[in-house]
Amino acid sequence: MKQGVLVISHGSREAEWVRLVDEAVREAASAPALAGVPVVSAFLEIVEGRLIQDGIDELERQGVTSIYVLPLFVSSGSTHVDEIRQAFGLPKAFELEGDLGTFRVKADVRFGLPIDDDPEIAELLLASIRELSEAPEREALLLVGHGSKEPGFGERWERGMSLLAERLRAAGGFARAESARLLPDEAAEKLAAMQAAHPDEAVIVVPLFLSQGYFTNHVIPSRLAGLHYRYNGKAMLPHPAVARWIARQAADGLGNFGNFV
Repeated sequence: MKQGVLVISHGSREAEWVRLVDEAVREAASAPALAGVPVVSAFLEIVEGRLIQDGIDELERQGVTSIYVLPLFVSSGSTHVDEIRQAFGLPKAFELEGDLGTFRVKADVRFGLPIDDDPEIAELLLASIRELSEAPEREALLLVGHGSKEPGFGERWERGMSLLAERLRAAGGFARAESARLLPDEAAEKLAAMQAAHPDEAVIVVPLFLSQGYFTNHVIPSRLAGLHYRYNGKAMLPHPAVARWIARQAADGLGNFGNFV
């Protein structure tokens, strides 16, 4: 048996977005626990020649017979993650039927989990938050993620974001922490409610996105226009904690529990 890792992220028309993902995957692949293991970065859409089927083909070309698929997505509430699972022949989580078809794959496949409320990623976010924080006991956090309107998936988004919000609140000593989804559009309403209920607290808005781009630079600021908040627009990448998360998840998925440092 020859093992390999396929790291799948969404993809973007922004070259910098793709570069940051590829850089994190390359860094993860250099971890001691993954020495000699082929690691391929692939994308759900947009990045031609680098799509999921291309990644499968490349691993099998290298003789891989067992693929650990790692979805580099923020939340298990992402409908994309479930569509990818279905295309690998795994059962759907809810009623949503994926439209990716079925991948051509000869290797055995094991499927990993997205980031959700991972503690190391929480530390990454906390480091970014602290750049904006002056007195945590008089500040609140509002985590903003993409979200979903699909039954079941929206609840998964809410659950993961709530757990992450509480983790950040407790670790940073903040007065409170809330979360809001862009889909449905609830960020402005949630921020306004927080300010009305606690007008003496400054609110730090925390974007839950893998890499900076359209949503962090344009969507969130436009949705919150006219409201007062602190925001630096920083996403998870290029922080090295993302590469460490990829390496740890891949090593665990491959069974190298004792080798990862």
